[in-house]
Amino acid sequence: MKSFFFMLLPMILFAQTSQLLECNKIFEERKQELELKLEEIDEARQAYEALKDATESMFKRKEQMLRQKERELNATREKLEAERKAIEELIAQNEALLKAIKEAKAGKVSQTYAKMKASAAAQILEQMEPKEAARILATLKPKTVGQILSKMNPQKASKITLLLEGDMKK
Repeated sequence: MKSFFFMLLPMILFAQTSQLLECNKIFEERKQELELKLEEIDEARQAYEALKDATESMFKRKEQMLRQKERELNATREKLEAERKAIEELIAQNEALLKAIKEAKAGKVSQTYAKMKASAAAQILEQMEPKEAARILATLKPKTVGQILSKMNPQKASKITLLLEGDMKK
C-alpha cells in the first residue's frame, strides 16, 4: 500500500501544483486587469486635475478682466461726472451772464422811457403788445407808470394794468 501511496502522491501533488499554477495564472490575469483599471483611473484623475487647473486659470483670467472692466467703468463714470459738473457750472455762469445782460438791457430801456415825456412814452407803448408794454412799465417807478398810463387809450391802459397787477402778485 505504501507503494500505491507513493505512486498516488505525485499525482496528487501534480494535481495540486496544477491547480496552484492555474490559480496563480488567474491571479496574474486579475492583477493585470486591476493594474489596467488603476492606470485608467490614474489617467482620469490626471485629466480631471488638468481640467480643474485650466478651469481655475480661466476663472482667474475672467475675474481679472472683470476687475479691469470695472476699473475702466468707474474711471469713465468719474470722468462723466466731472464733465457733467463742469457743464452745470458753465450753464449757471451762462444763465448769470444772460440775466445780467437782460437786466442791463431792461435798465437801459427803463432809463430811456423814464427820461421820455409821458405822452411820447404812452404813444409808443400803445403800439406794442400789452405784455411787452407791461414788462417795460414794470421796471419804471410807480409815479412814472401812472403818468404814462394816464396818457394812453383807456382800453389799452386797462389791459396793461391787469398784466402789471398779475406780475405784482407773482
